[in-house]
Amino acid sequence: MDNTHGDIVILTGAGISQESGLETFRDKGGLWSKVNIEDVATPKAYQNNPRKVQQFYNNRRRRMLNGLIKPNCAHNALAKLENEWLSKKWGKVTVITQNIDNLHELAGSENLIHMHGEILKARCQKCGYIFTCNMDLGFGEVCAGCDRINVLRPHVVWFGETPLEMERIYGLLEKCKLFISLGTSGTVYPAANFIQFVGSSPNVYTIELNMEPSNGATLFDETRYGLATDLVPLVVEELLTCGIPQKITSRI
Repeated sequence: MDNTHGDIVILTGAGISQESGLETFRDKGGLWSKVNIEDVATPKAYQNNPRKVQQFYNNRRRRMLNGLIKPNCAHNALAKLENEWLSKKWGKVTVITQNIDNLHELAGSENLIHMHGEILKARCQKCGYIFTCNMDLGFGEVCAGCDRINVLRPHVVWFGETPLEMERIYGLLEKCKLFISLGTSGTVYPAANFIQFVGSSPNVYTIELNMEPSNGATLFDETRYGLATDLVPLVVEELLTCGIPQKITSRI
């Protein structure tokens, strides 16, 4: 394996799923312009009004189950990159997504981390049992792990809670040769800090793909702006043809 190959870590945000018909959060007209975060996406909100919080996520879950939301060519391209990069024995491609939808899975991505959880899973607040959830919650469901009633919540990370698998994520960032940030605003931590974690390394090339510059755009080696469905397939083909670009370091 030469220095143009190695492990790749790709962070994805709402921007990649927007073109499949899912709303972003912070853009003009996004989800948080219509719903107050504090009312539906915090532990306190759930404690104060569990029915309202459950209904918010029930509605989002139904949208994913209606069969109309499908992966787009950006999701498909990332799955292709993972498969071909591994088959050529050039390294591993890991997608770390902030999205709670299942579009990466439907496209064929397998080496995937949902750091903010998954809308199509539920979790027991008492015994921690996690299971696939294709139904509305908040109506007297029984946990299959402990037989308690009304203890199930969406398996999503609310504001104020710690994202999932952080130790594994930082381990992957530490070893990667390429870091790509795709469709994310760079405002939600700790994901917004990933570029600072890898950007100072002389061994990691960094790329931002977005509709517009994120908060950390100046920290990337390369930036490209436009639709994910235009940018991602192009970058994937470049990687599969030419390998990972090399950092240009100044000489004194």
